[in-house]
Amino acid sequence: MNELDTLVDEAKVAFSKAGTPADLENVKAQYLGKSGRITELMKGMAQLSVEEKKTRGAAVNVAKQAVEAALNARRQALADAELDIQLKAEALDVTLPGRRRQAGGLHPVSRTMERIEQIFGSMGFDVADGPEIESDWYSFTSLNNPPNHPARSMQDTFYVDMKGDDGIPYNLRPHTSPMQVRYAHQHIKKHADLVKAGGTMPEIRVIAPGRTYRVDSDATHSPMFHQCEGLWLGENVSFKDLKVVFTDFCRTFFESDDLVLRFRPSFFPFTEPSAEIDIQFQSGPLAGRWLEVAGSGQVHPQVVRNMGLDPERHIGFAFGMGPDRLTMLRYGVNDLRLFFDGDIRFLRQFQ
Repeated sequence: MNELDTLVDEAKVAFSKAGTPADLENVKAQYLGKSGRITELMKGMAQLSVEEKKTRGAAVNVAKQAVEAALNARRQALADAELDIQLKAEALDVTLPGRRRQAGGLHPVSRTMERIEQIFGSMGFDVADGPEIESDWYSFTSLNNPPNHPARSMQDTFYVDMKGDDGIPYNLRPHTSPMQVRYAHQHIKKHADLVKAGGTMPEIRVIAPGRTYRVDSDATHSPMFHQCEGLWLGENVSFKDLKVVFTDFCRTFFESDDLVLRFRPSFFPFTEPSAEIDIQFQSGPLAGRWLEVAGSGQVHPQVVRNMGLDPERHIGFAFGMGPDRLTMLRYGVNDLRLFFDGDIRFLRQFQ
């Protein structure tokens, strides 16, 4: 065995003892580095004759290739060992049962919204939907709530960096009442030909559920909350109709005739007269307590004018209620924030 064979064998042994890729690179330097043994042999051929260089060069080159092959083999062996360790650490027991994806369910507030729409739909009310970013005119002025009106103090709270034609910034709507005016405009336009022909315009009967926004946050209020406004306008719609409609709605919603309503005098710029609506359960954990659930009243004549109608001919009522609060009462939840925390454990109870 000549010196080159011995060198190759020594390199193979040294490579085999390297336990990590870093150790292997250090050993490689001893043989193939700038000052490695193979490199030094190749440098030493400069002093040989032409014939000796051919013979010696070929032999050294064979030895170099053998060392490089041993080096690559050891690199692959270390990589395979590392991969094997990783695969064992990340191994999956395919004999275990799979994790089933649980079926989702409607959010409790969504359930309430659907229930409200179904009940009022059975009474002939349309459902209207509209923009959550509103102009000042639709959110306030059209509802008899002009700039600097005291009633705005708790409502004109969220604005966006965009102005309307009047130069006033758009707002995140504090209620869905703007949809009453928008719907009335659409209703008038839809039946314009009928009216021109001498016909009678159909009554306006609509609810407007949706998200609304105000600066408020505690156990019974949220900066983002839901509201449902209702409107019934015709030529002979009275406060008595409001009492009948809302009483029927509450008893149907809570599935109980054992329910009393109270209409308490109040003030809203867009209705006159106005009333807060309270309910009282006659049995159960809430029995005997008056609970406020809505605001209501006869639509103010100025609001009727802003809708494009004659208040001497078209009268009716409007109401606004909070589906979030109705959801709390229906399911016995005492903190509104639980609905919006996104806790699956809480929400799963309603599936």
